[in-house]
Amino acid sequence: MRIAMISEHASPIACLGGVDAGGQNVYVGQLAKHLARRGWQVDIFTRRDDPEQPDEVEWCRGARVIHVPAGPPRPIRKEDLLPCMGAFIEFFLERVEQCRYDVAHANFFMSGIAAAEAKRALALPFVITFHALGKVRRLHQKEADAFPVARMAIEERIVRDSDRIISECPQDEDDLVHLYGANRAKLRTIPCGFDPEEFGPMDRDEARRRIGVDGKEPVLLQLGRMVPRKGVDNVIRAVACLRHRYGLAPRLLVVGGDSRQPDPNVTPEIGRLMAIAEEEGIADAVTFVGSRMRCELRAYYAAADAFITTPWYEPFGITPVEAMACGTPVVGAAVGGIQATVQDGRSGFLVPPRDSETLAKRLAVLLGDPALRAEMSRNALHRARTHYTWAKVADQIARVYLETLPGSAITPEFGTAAIAGKIHNAPMTVGS
Repeated sequence: MRIAMISEHASPIACLGGVDAGGQNVYVGQLAKHLARRGWQVDIFTRRDDPEQPDEVEWCRGARVIHVPAGPPRPIRKEDLLPCMGAFIEFFLERVEQCRYDVAHANFFMSGIAAAEAKRALALPFVITFHALGKVRRLHQKEADAFPVARMAIEERIVRDSDRIISECPQDEDDLVHLYGANRAKLRTIPCGFDPEEFGPMDRDEARRRIGVDGKEPVLLQLGRMVPRKGVDNVIRAVACLRHRYGLAPRLLVVGGDSRQPDPNVTPEIGRLMAIAEEEGIADAVTFVGSRMRCELRAYYAAADAFITTPWYEPFGITPVEAMACGTPVVGAAVGGIQATVQDGRSGFLVPPRDSETLAKRLAVLLGDPALRAEMSRNALHRARTHYTWAKVADQIARVYLETLPGSAITPEFGTAAIAGKIHNAPMTVGS
């Protein structure tokens, strides 16, 4: 099979940890790699954001990244990318005509527009993974949500016109059904994963030596994109509570940002978080690490006594799975995919988002009980290996692709002509 993977703002070759580089980049890259290992050909279409980028880059054998000229070749916030999608779609349609793909897999709603247009013009079936939903984002971020209002209407149309929708967890599936009216017959809930070649247990002392932290003090890890909704401020306040109320003094490592050195001028969120640590009186206990390459992350996960992630909402959350794959217990917010991946009381703890006191209470229990940490470590590793490898994820998604092909035993809800008519006749203002 030939797969057209569309990911307009999230390239697998981007540096992770920045504002617009996180789980989607990993998802696209890992899925492409594991599909290519099946002998399938995968082209990943992503927007050119640097004039020095070549037209094409081999991602791995059987998969390549195609840089699409759409808008100026410089970084643009994904919230401002919609006007660039006209040029993106034009380029994509030309390539689809030339390459005769079997199916398109869109990632994020703007990629969904390109996939829908390819279906309208060329009868190419498409699958979509939204990764985040506009109505959920607006519910949590309110006026801070900078995406255009048109996003919600576009998502509704793509939900109707797609052949299959991949939800990443039960919460994501429910949101698609109840907020967007998605037909459950088209939904397939498939989680994200980890690659055992990248992540696995390692000696904790060796891990701490590699990253340069004290081998004796308790270490907590927060790793991911530096944006307010990830709730890193909540984690910092919990560490302050650990010191002032429980008499514990762990080291908090905060990994992420738009530069290798933690620079508030480059990543404003880091400046905000530094100020909070100062206000809480624990600036000496919080180390802002900056961004790190994928090959470095295993040591950070393995060095920690616990991995913490308390976002306001989370469509899935890949970092908790990666932490569990390294045998590190996870204390996470009971939202989205985290509440499905983390087994409360077995592989870690679930806590309410934006509740630093409850978070501190759970961390105090975990830090104070080495036997419990060891048990949770074993449970976390077993759960990750049993349910969340990218090879298993790719197998499930490959079956979804096959469902969309002509002659499949599972017929899509709408005929091609009906879907084409829906998207062709409905206005989708994407600029030029």
